[in-house]
Amino acid sequence: MPKLSTWINAARLRTLPLSVSGILVGTALAGFQGSSDITIFILALCTAIGFQITSNFANDYGDGVKGTDNEDRIGPKRVLQSGLLTRKVLKRGIVISIIINIIFVVAVVYLAFGPENLGYIFLFMALGAFSIWAAIKYTVGASAYGYRGLGDVFVFIFFGLLAVLGTMFLFTKSISLTAVLPAMSIGALSTAVLNLNNLRDHESDKASNKNTLVVKMGFEKGKVYHTFLIAIGLICLLVYLILEFQCYFQLLPLIVFIPIVLQLKRVVKTGDPSLLDPELKVLAISIFFLSLLFYLGNNIFCNFG
Repeated sequence: MPKLSTWINAARLRTLPLSVSGILVGTALAGFQGSSDITIFILALCTAIGFQITSNFANDYGDGVKGTDNEDRIGPKRVLQSGLLTRKVLKRGIVISIIINIIFVVAVVYLAFGPENLGYIFLFMALGAFSIWAAIKYTVGASAYGYRGLGDVFVFIFFGLLAVLGTMFLFTKSISLTAVLPAMSIGALSTAVLNLNNLRDHESDKASNKNTLVVKMGFEKGKVYHTFLIAIGLICLLVYLILEFQCYFQLLPLIVFIPIVLQLKRVVKTGDPSLLDPELKVLAISIFFLSLLFYLGNNIFCNFG
């Protein structure tokens, strides 16, 4: 029986803070409108983490089976690649994680909408099923979209638009037009994390026929694309803060603009893909703290004041 530490390794804990960023921002947007529920918040966090763990298990399995994870890969060793888990055991872990995800989805949707809103329940159950499908099909199967340069689109949708606006809707049963801006911000910044991963791995991905956008456009253009994503992410959030400004605590996320811009500067100057691995953690943690400060500024400090 595999050790717990092996499953923790497969879950890739360093990716989990990024997965909850959209939940924090969506909850903050709802709180700013006076809607809050701690139980829904906790269940939404658990659901997002569950989706991310399922995605990580499936990504480990898909890349391992295809041979993309090999000795040429720069990042951390994967459990299937290292032989810590067999295909059969890892596949069983994916199934179990999917079952747990379904339980969380049913719980948060029923609590948020109740039996009187069956339309919303069916809609969010469908979105939950789509999220599970997307988590698995990123690298698993012959038609894995991550191997066709579509990973960026799915990250933007699921980590940004769906996570932020979907969470807001759980609380408020509505979505404001300006809420699209922070949703786009988190989506673009999360996509930048994926792009960093693809910049780091572009040589091994190319050799394994994993046609990410970076493989298609090249390393240097990939850095230009990274600059574009960071710029869109920061500008969208800044515009939202200007449009919805009510108190100075809302400006707390601007503090995190500094490490994000410094990280961007280092990426642009880097010519060696192996040096980009530490920047993945820097950007992911920066996005998490940006979301946390957004949550505190909009949902707690302004309301408290």
